Amino acid sequence: MTRKYHTERGSALIYILIAIALLALLTVVFMEPSSQQTQTQNTFRLVSELQSQTEFIRSSVQECVIKYFKGDKNIQNGIAQEDEGANKRYPVKPNSAYLTGPAGNRNVGGIRCPGNPGNSANHAAIFAAGQGKFLPPAPALFGEWQWYNGNDGVFFWIATDKSDAFIRTALTKLDESFAECEADVIDTADAPAGAKDLDSDTTLTCPANNVCFRVWMIANTATNVYNGDADGDEAGCP
Repeated sequence: MTRKYHTERGSALIYILIAIALLALLTVVFMEPSSQQTQTQNTFRLVSELQSQTEFIRSSVQECVIKYFKGDKNIQNGIAQEDEGANKRYPVKPNSAYLTGPAGNRNVGGIRCPGNPGNSANHAAIFAAGQGKFLPPAPALFGEWQWYNGNDGVFFWIATDKSDAFIRTALTKLDESFAECEADVIDTADAPAGAKDLDSDTTLTCPANNVCFRVWMIANTATNVYNGDADGDEAGCP
């Protein structure tokens, strides 16, 4: 009877030790993947958000270009010196001196549709209640989408000065979903570090200690610049 009691007590102790060991193992296994899972979720969420906003901006602008295909000839005639080389069918920057009541910045949310109405400095806003289009807020950790229409073509971009690892991972994945030269990532931490030009006129930069993501709508391959992509996937671009 005593021997059976000791045997059962010994067996129970073994099971307890095994349970403790398994619990410790499971704790280690689940703690590490939890962090990785969060990183993956953040990356996926950011890629999705940036991609949907990119496509919404492009489709909204293209709708304007198709509907008012003649654009505004005054833009192409360079009525505003700062808009030199601008394409008459695409919005000039929202703070262009040509526009009636220009905005105080280049935010994409303020772009207007050339040709609506005609050759006029009072173009209708693309993103407005009257148009039934509302540009969503920029993703958390990022600044507003910015607009360029000039000698290098037409593009828009977004920037962040945050250093979260998932941001660079997300932008790299996002870049890979576009054709070569259609989009690029400019990381000013890449050598040589510091602000990097976005246009050949050196009027726009991706600021130092930032990472920018840019999408081209039209590219003038004779002048445009690609100062990002340390991985070389845009090596064939001008």
